[in-house]
Amino acid sequence: MPEAASAPSPALGFAGAGGSPSRAVIGDSEFDRDTAVARREPGVYDIDLSAGWTIISAVNGGYLLAVLGRALADSLPHPDPFTVSAHYLTASRPGPAVVRTQTVRTGRTLSTGQASLFQYDDAGNEVERIRVLASYGDLSALPDDVRTTATPPAIPPLEQCFGPEDGPAPVEGSSAIADRLMLKLDPATLGWALGAPSGKGEMRAWFGLADGRDADPLSLLLAVDALPPTAFELGLKGWVPTVELTVHVRRRPAPGPLRVSITTRNLAGGFLEEDAEVWDREDHLVAQSRQLARVRLG
Repeated sequence: MPEAASAPSPALGFAGAGGSPSRAVIGDSEFDRDTAVARREPGVYDIDLSAGWTIISAVNGGYLLAVLGRALADSLPHPDPFTVSAHYLTASRPGPAVVRTQTVRTGRTLSTGQASLFQYDDAGNEVERIRVLASYGDLSALPDDVRTTATPPAIPPLEQCFGPEDGPAPVEGSSAIADRLMLKLDPATLGWALGAPSGKGEMRAWFGLADGRDADPLSLLLAVDALPPTAFELGLKGWVPTVELTVHVRRRPAPGPLRVSITTRNLAGGFLEEDAEVWDREDHLVAQSRQLARVRLG
């Protein structure tokens, strides 16, 4: 979803449903270029937040999480995010930003750091947009033992799901991020697009990047926050800004499209939770998340 005080999550849309004819690769893709940070000095990074990952005029919260995740991967001794918790303080805009990181603790298995992203407001004052606390490790060093009751979501084959050409966007205006995603939504969670929301608070989709780049741990931080909000299937419209988002990355995903399932069980007092699971094509649970978001009632 968008960060606090921002616009709604991406609409039913992307350009190039099947991805680009020549697939991008990890390290050489639009996502990699647009999340790349330039180290100014130890712990300080510059970036120009791309307008390509906006919804209306606000920068998507998952994209921001990937930006800070990349800066932490550079500053910490371990390569992969294991758990990342973010508080969205003010809405980010496309343009220059500074990321400042700090190492909290380093160990043999995990290292922990914090990071904040800053921009300048119209009066020239520095404003903190998002603050993250994260622990990093090495996913390739984890044992293969899995004991779970979790099961992959039942989503129809990709060709039986729906993209932007099959219906209008839920909000007026441009969602640039939609052009960068391969997003195909489960018809069972599309009642909102037909004016008949199910009331179940569920959203499921096939997910990838439109240029064909396979997923990696950093792009999983985007995947958990890229679907339309479950609030749409609860019959609500408009802004659903994220207040807090925690992501657990469980393993490196296999190549190919991901399946993302998001559920909301409780909307109360104008806030709801969204629990997300991300599964790869080999039926591995590769990421989980929970976020708290505000909704506009009435």
